[in-house]
Amino acid sequence: MSLTSRVLLALVLGLALGIALATVLPPEWRVVSTWVEPIGTIWTRALQMTVLPLVVTLLFTGVLSGGTGIGSLGVRGVVLFAVLLLVVAGATVMIAPAIFAKVTIDPVAAAALREGTSLPTAAVPSVREWLVGLVPNNIVAAGASGAMLPIIVATLLFGAAASRLPVEHRDVLERGASAICAMTLVVVRWLLVVAPIGVFALAVPLAVRLGVSALGAVGAYIAITAALSVAVILALYPLVWVRGIKLGDFVKAAGPGQSIAVSARSSLAALPAMIEGATDLGLSPRVVAFFLPFSSSLFRLGAAIAIPVGVCFVALLYGVPLGPTEYITIAFLSVLLSFSVPGIPGGSILIMAPVLLAVGAPVEGVGILLGVDTIPDMFRTTANVTGTMAAATVIEGKAAS
Repeated sequence: MSLTSRVLLALVLGLALGIALATVLPPEWRVVSTWVEPIGTIWTRALQMTVLPLVVTLLFTGVLSGGTGIGSLGVRGVVLFAVLLLVVAGATVMIAPAIFAKVTIDPVAAAALREGTSLPTAAVPSVREWLVGLVPNNIVAAGASGAMLPIIVATLLFGAAASRLPVEHRDVLERGASAICAMTLVVVRWLLVVAPIGVFALAVPLAVRLGVSALGAVGAYIAITAALSVAVILALYPLVWVRGIKLGDFVKAAGPGQSIAVSARSSLAALPAMIEGATDLGLSPRVVAFFLPFSSSLFRLGAAIAIPVGVCFVALLYGVPLGPTEYITIAFLSVLLSFSVPGIPGGSILIMAPVLLAVGAPVEGVGILLGVDTIPDMFRTTANVTGTMAAATVIEGKAAS
């Protein structure tokens, strides 16, 4: 059985046991939830431990290599990525909360759930404080407090500065950061191996506190993610048509890569099919040989859907109020973090922790999202592949103009 299947099975079993403990089993049996909950907390904290080194090293190496290596084609690609990501993330933070507002969770159950989490209690900063806080006066203190947004800003600044260093210094920094990133990914893979245990341990107390209402909320999360992903995919086709590509030709060229995305849940696994499809479309060798691999490893359009929807879902589940400042933070961080999503299944979920912390939501929600991520990840990865193919046609048109 694959890891994805085991995680999904663990979530179902955990929810089933929790609902049984809350409804049909004797009340004294609820102590089982107390026994298993620390296991889930330990797993969540271990996962959270990897966020800082993973985000910093991925962002740093991305900026460092981009400073001298991606060229004008890559620069235009990054600008295009940022625009598309901003549009999608902005639309998502406007649409998802309106839909989630129609999902009802028992307030008493939500209050009981909040009591058992590490929900931050700090007051939400004003817009002025948020802007000032973008630049940390102490990087170590910012990292220790979980303030990821200042860390991201500092990382981008130092990465840009490192790209101006002599080659010998730049290579040393890049190799060091890449080694730390690789080491962190090994730890992440270890944690994913035991993910079924962690997800089960998180699901049991969740279901005990929420009962049957948890199932409806999870179903809403999956449906909203899938629907928004399909909407984004469909919206990309007119963009291709505007660039002069026949829609029938694009559908035929993108189809194989999209099929691989659904089954493998990996944009990089779909790259050979995308290269073949782009060649059939008549895109230039420069776009096919450089831009497609570059885009496949960097451009995660689905993350601009997954992160806002996931954060809104966790906020709903744990009763965390979100306002305009939080939605702006979610959209901004979703765009930034999408460039550092690791190329593993569920990468958008793993990278979500800084956004949850930034808006005062508990990181424990990551485990629940990871447990139901199979279906949403299929749609997100398909959006990634379609976005990469669409971006290639747009870049081709700009290069030719």
